[in-house]
Amino acid sequence: MNPNEFITVITTCDNEEALSKIAFSLIEKKLAACVQIMGPIKSTYYWQGKIETSSEWLCQIKTVGHLYGKVEREIKSMHPYTTPEIIAHPIVQGSESYLEWIRENVN
Repeated sequence: MNPNEFITVITTCDNEEALSKIAFSLIEKKLAACVQIMGPIKSTYYWQGKIETSSEWLCQIKTVGHLYGKVEREIKSMHPYTTPEIIAHPIVQGSESYLEWIRENVN
């Protein structure tokens, strides 16, 4: 199994309900095998030339690399932010049975 085949995509939002809708859509469309929403977290960042701090929720999406483009488009189409954080990390190692479960539950 190629370890670069599996990825985790993260995004954040100040609205847990919006992330729940994104999570449901990703699972329903078989673009992700699992989506976890955690929070609230505290985020500090530059926005429009100023330092901002806000409470947000973190969304972690388990999927496969070839679906990244579709996952990104789905998040952007539903996300309330103008510039949402969408970052993918390769899963370099993992339980063989868990990785197989991911593969079986996505398109």
